[in-house]
Amino acid sequence: VQLQASGGGLVQAGGSLRLSCAVSGRTFKSYVMAWFRQAPGKVREFVVGNRWSGSGTVYGDSVNGRFTMSGASDENTVYLQMNSLRPEDTAIYYCAASTSRPTIGQMFTTRQYQCWGQGTQVTVSS
Repeated sequence: VQLQASGGGLVQAGGSLRLSCAVSGRTFKSYVMAWFRQAPGKVREFVVGNRWSGSGTVYGDSVNGRFTMSGASDENTVYLQMNSLRPEDTAIYYCAASTSRPTIGQMFTTRQYQCWGQGTQVTVSS
C-alpha cells in the first residue's frame, strides 16, 4: 500500500483545515488507518484512528471534539477534518496504515503501523 498525504498549510488560530490521505492498492477499509503528528523536538503523537469494523473512531486526548476522521470509498481516501485549530496543533501530520489489525489499545503506538505517508506540514499562527 502507498499513502499520499496532502492538504496542509498555514492557518490562523481558530481556523480549519482538511487533510487528505490517498490510498493506493486495496481499499482503505482493509487496513487500520490513523493520523499521527510530530512537532519539532517531540515524539510522534497519535491523533486519530479507525479500524472500520464498527468499533468507531479513536481520538487522542489533545484533539477529541475538534478533529474528525472520515473516509470516502469512491476516492479510496481518508480525511482528517481539523477545526478550532490551536498553535499547539502545529506539526507535520502523517497518515499511516496497519495490516496487522491492532487492537484499540495498540492503535496509539507507531510500531503497529507498517506503511506511512510522506507527511504534510500544518502551521497554526496565533
